[in-house]
Amino acid sequence: MSARHLCWNDIAQDQPVALLARRRIIGEKAMISQVSLQQGCRVATHAHENEQFVCVLSGEVRFGVGDEGSADRYSVTVKAGEVLHLPSNVPHSADAVVDSLVLDVFSPPSATTGIDVKR
Repeated sequence: MSARHLCWNDIAQDQPVALLARRRIIGEKAMISQVSLQQGCRVATHAHENEQFVCVLSGEVRFGVGDEGSADRYSVTVKAGEVLHLPSNVPHSADAVVDSLVLDVFSPPSATTGIDVKR
């Protein structure tokens, strides 16, 4: 595989859930997603094999971490300049407190993640 130089605006955008737009670059061992969430966007609890780093570039996103209804579930608000690390198979949800821009890093890469699975 050779080096690639890409521009986010040239990459196709999809909308797997309401109020969320995403662009992804998929590599051999990792993938990166630019995710725009509008205020009020709700990403339901899901989990995936991918380890995930959520880098909030602007805005504020509240995450629920752990199984719904579990005594171990907790909430964490991640603001611009902060990162949330989600290990593989950890259930999580997300709510955009305000319009937000997030950079997600996933390993291993995959054509789908938890939000792509039909419930």
